[in-house]
Amino acid sequence: MNKTANMTTIMPTSVLATLILVSVTVLNFATAQQRPTLTPEQLERVRIQPVPGKNGLYIIPGFDGSLSGGNVAVRVTGDGVILVDNKFSYSYSDITRQVASVTPEPIRYVLNTHHHGDHAGSNADFMPAAQVIAHENARANMLRNDQAGAPSIVFGQRTGVFLGDAEVQIHHFGRGHTSGDSVIFFPDLSTVHTGDLFVWGERLDGSTLAPFIDYANGGSAAEWTATLDGLLALDFDTVIPGHGPILTRTDVRIFRGKFNQLVTRITSLIESGIGRDEIANALDIEDLNWPLTPARIQAIFDELAE
Repeated sequence: MNKTANMTTIMPTSVLATLILVSVTVLNFATAQQRPTLTPEQLERVRIQPVPGKNGLYIIPGFDGSLSGGNVAVRVTGDGVILVDNKFSYSYSDITRQVASVTPEPIRYVLNTHHHGDHAGSNADFMPAAQVIAHENARANMLRNDQAGAPSIVFGQRTGVFLGDAEVQIHHFGRGHTSGDSVIFFPDLSTVHTGDLFVWGERLDGSTLAPFIDYANGGSAAEWTATLDGLLALDFDTVIPGHGPILTRTDVRIFRGKFNQLVTRITSLIESGIGRDEIANALDIEDLNWPLTPARIQAIFDELAE
């Protein structure tokens, strides 16, 4: 069932909040396209490494949207490589060099978890030799944002790639971070790559990661928890988040519980009569350890108050 029309139109009612969020997104995207200078210690942290206990699966780590990009999964199949995400517009040479350090196999497929430039930024460079696949809403978001590398192969709810003896499933469970979020599932390895539906830990600069609802590109706080429920219906034990370290199913459940608390608390404050201008000060989320700015809290208010 094609839900594109419904999944790309819900935005905050406040024009000011929307403009703030769009400006932040554009600023972050522009910053991310400038190749940063990393320290030797930071470079070591983003070097390709095997996922423990998962034969043929590697990760090129990513901890943030500006310095290191998103996590890249590398699935070596025997007949070629399947990538999940590809960091920034300048990342192609670094990714291909790192993949070549663990296998001579060519990269056959690139799967996008969503459209953001720290995850799908080098799509265009991979396209001459690899098939790039994303959700139909991720493609629409790329086109609307004039982003290079919009995939020519898209799906609605679920698709899959079979290469060698490996099966990789691609699922869309609904809106959350954006309207085009995909979960990549490696069933034989009981492992998922969640994209930014699930982030955890600290950026390379030591600041704390928090979930971001990209309202300008169809994201939804109200629907995010149900989307995570779809993810949790899969049979996995190991998780590669959009940013952060390799984690477990339990960590996704913790994240889901925290997000549900966030939405429940804002909803309760709205029902008690708290207004938009007071919501950030009235909301207590210190126990969640998510540093959400007042503008982001107000944007969630706008969605939930509709």
